[in-house]
Amino acid sequence: MAVTYCLSRPATALVAVLLLSFGSVAASHIEVTVENFLRVLTGRIPPSTPRSKRLLSDDRSNILIYMTGHGGNGFLKFQDSEEITNIELADAFEQMWQKRRYNELLFIIDTCQGASMYERFYSPNIMALASSQVGEDSLSHQPDPAIGVHLMDRYTFYVLEFLEEINPASQTNMNDLFQVCPKSLCVSTPGHRTDLFQRDPKNVLITDFFGSVRKVEITTETINLQQGSEIMESSYKEDQMDEEPVEPLKYAEQLPVAQIIHQKPKLKDWHPPGGFILGLWALIIMVFFKTYGIKHMKFIF
Repeated sequence: MAVTYCLSRPATALVAVLLLSFGSVAASHIEVTVENFLRVLTGRIPPSTPRSKRLLSDDRSNILIYMTGHGGNGFLKFQDSEEITNIELADAFEQMWQKRRYNELLFIIDTCQGASMYERFYSPNIMALASSQVGEDSLSHQPDPAIGVHLMDRYTFYVLEFLEEINPASQTNMNDLFQVCPKSLCVSTPGHRTDLFQRDPKNVLITDFFGSVRKVEITTETINLQQGSEIMESSYKEDQMDEEPVEPLKYAEQLPVAQIIHQKPKLKDWHPPGGFILGLWALIIMVFFKTYGIKHMKFIF
């Protein structure tokens, strides 16, 4: 299962558990399983597992878990071959709490009957959001005409649009996040659960869970740190003079989220509704009977 780490404060680790990537390494179909996902959460992984595939959290960490896919009442599918249930997820969160692997946890799920996935939670300091209530479907947003499939679901679309406006100094709180996708936009009825969370949602900032990703430049040069600031500064200046100018590193462009969000849906070709066609035929038949009567029916059939 996939874990991405974003550290924005010394005392708080912001961790997003994703389903499609495993840290910075793409996960194969074999790796994306319910067992691996639960092992990453609970820390029950082999000692040989690299740091990029570990959830390096503690009792000061705020953890964000976002899940999306096909699901139903009390389950979410993995690879269309296995399922994770709400009971398994609730027990995994309890293990995390007992092992002091999180301080506060924000759980977001975008799937059909998503609210059923947080009904069984019983561990402290968990806030949960879902895209639909029990018995409701979670619908997708506009399709991409180039590839012929939908890019994302409605709930994810509007949540992402909301988060695009958040900056590190934002004072937007969790109550604002609860209102981003009303039924008029999502068609389904989003839900949330806050009874396990100790703080009032209006006092919980969005930035407590959603942090910025900081770019770092990688260097192949080594710097020897010596005692004494004067020695260190002179050594650093000498290294700077000896270094040859190198071309700055360039970063690959990520998914063009801004373009996707503001992309206008393709207008569909207009077709008259079925009721309109039936009504038109009924009108024609009525006019025929009024004009010619039933005796001329034999000329029609």
